[in-house]
Amino acid sequence: MHSRRALLAAVLPWGLAGLLPRPAAAQAFPVKPLKIVVPNAAGGAADLTARLVAQKIAGPLGQNVVVDNKPGAGGVVAGESVARAEPDGHTLLLVSSGTAVSAALFKSLPFDTLGDFAPVSMLATFDLAIVVAEGGRFKTLAELLSYARANPGKLNIGTPQVGTTQQLAAELFKATAGIDAHIIPFNGTPPVITALRGGQIDAGVDILGPLMGQFGAKGALRPLAVLGARRASQLPDVPTVRESGGPLAQFNVSSWNGLAVPAKTPPAVIARLNAELQAALAQPEVKQRLLELNLVAQGGTPAQLGEQLAADIKRWGAVIAQAGIPRQ
Repeated sequence: MHSRRALLAAVLPWGLAGLLPRPAAAQAFPVKPLKIVVPNAAGGAADLTARLVAQKIAGPLGQNVVVDNKPGAGGVVAGESVARAEPDGHTLLLVSSGTAVSAALFKSLPFDTLGDFAPVSMLATFDLAIVVAEGGRFKTLAELLSYARANPGKLNIGTPQVGTTQQLAAELFKATAGIDAHIIPFNGTPPVITALRGGQIDAGVDILGPLMGQFGAKGALRPLAVLGARRASQLPDVPTVRESGGPLAQFNVSSWNGLAVPAKTPPAVIARLNAELQAALAQPEVKQRLLELNLVAQGGTPAQLGEQLAADIKRWGAVIAQAGIPRQ
């Protein structure tokens, strides 16, 4: 009898364990459709990246993955909706270099960019470029820099709106090169292209993708340099800014996007999402589709995305302060 009681005492806890609720982190995931909230309008690079990834991870996850576009207000509307969502991994936010800019530019946000979100993975990177009018006075970046140094205050560089990665990249280029130039924000990329073609500005800094159609034998624009650490695969003959050497020898600016979830999402859920994203980004057809959008597939760990976001917030905060851009 004694031995039977001992046996029951040993076995019973394990039997009951199967009947007790499991911790949230260990419960089945996902249990319902997932949603990726994108702080940009449909049709842009961010939206198309999210839709491509959503399509590829839906099968392995066994659930539909929908994209919910919430553009405007520097990503605040999208960010707030995800920050307040249930931290169970079913609601994700497309974060980007623009997320870092907003964190540095806005005096206050309805969420803590680093504290209210848990990074999952980087998705892609994309280049920025310095461009000029084809047939204009500058054929190389060296010529542009020489002119700027010989003519302080006369070089005009156009970018899209105030507070964009492009505008801040132009400000950082100006400060790093040690030149006195005017950075002129326009209302988007098309007006920058028009101003370049019309001779109203000397150069422009913008994301490479929307400019690609302007290059070539009959193109209206000439790319002088890309701003990242490596030459763009689409333009192997165009140098990087850092190839200029001197104060620009370590220059490195590129845009990126990734996915995050609400803080307090279980680590096991984040790990599952990360694993599926790495598998999707490794597929040749995904890499090729992103290249067609002038994006480079770029996965990674949650920690790497978190480090990138924190570093960009710090860097763009310093650029905003140095350039005297009013915080909004």
